[in-house]
Amino acid sequence: MKALKVSVRNAEFQIISALRTNRTKRSQEKEVFVEGTEPIKQLLAARWKVTRILYRENVPLSSWAKEVLSLHKEAKQFEVKEELYLELSEKETPSELLITAKIKESELTIQSKKTEQQSNQNKPFYLLFDRPSDLGNFGSLLRSADAFQVDCVFVIGHSIDVYDPKVIRSSLGTLFHTKLVFVNEFESLVRFVQMEKKRNGLVVVGSDSSGDSNLREVSIQTPILLILGNEKKGMSVQLQSLCDRIVKIPMLGVVNSLNVSCAGSILLWEVTRNSN
Repeated sequence: MKALKVSVRNAEFQIISALRTNRTKRSQEKEVFVEGTEPIKQLLAARWKVTRILYRENVPLSSWAKEVLSLHKEAKQFEVKEELYLELSEKETPSELLITAKIKESELTIQSKKTEQQSNQNKPFYLLFDRPSDLGNFGSLLRSADAFQVDCVFVIGHSIDVYDPKVIRSSLGTLFHTKLVFVNEFESLVRFVQMEKKRNGLVVVGSDSSGDSNLREVSIQTPILLILGNEKKGMSVQLQSLCDRIVKIPMLGVVNSLNVSCAGSILLWEVTRNSN
């Protein structure tokens, strides 16, 4: 496809700009805005459908960028005027390419009767984040979830937009490989947990600085649903009632709590260490 030139803030430019900044627009269009070489590479590796590819006018492209353009001729391709390209980019040094893509929703949904068949592992590793409120924390946690091979990440309650460009960047594109399940009703989560307990003996473990179990003294391992609370409010009372155990990470400093992404990474590592 021959590249279209964008030299003014036309309708297409406005749509792309809105996908970068507007949660509602991303939800309506079911599209994400992606920049950064590694996130783009991961998006392509995960086979998300590319809808647009943008590059700067009069700036030579690398062999990698040319290959991306060549392999995705079905996507709209735009050669963008320098000042407009810089307006779209959120980085001091703009990415060689900017991309929009269709959101690839997970086939696994907690409401589905097929969940048990789809989740066929005997020792699943699930992570649930209660009302995540920080974009960077969520993205960092997705990187850890990928590193320690979490099977599925659940999100419950009113939260940040998980498809925000800041989440994508902080996750280094691991978002595109993550099975995300959005829990709309607490009762559906209860039914899922009950089903998994019968199927594989799932244990539900929450994390809190005032937990009744010290991580030094217990062994957490798969099959498990690990629950992390909201950054400011911790776990909801409902989620606490769902836990078989609430653990705390022993600390020696003057502050008795960790950033949730740090705490989550420690707990994910412990599960992986004890399960191998």
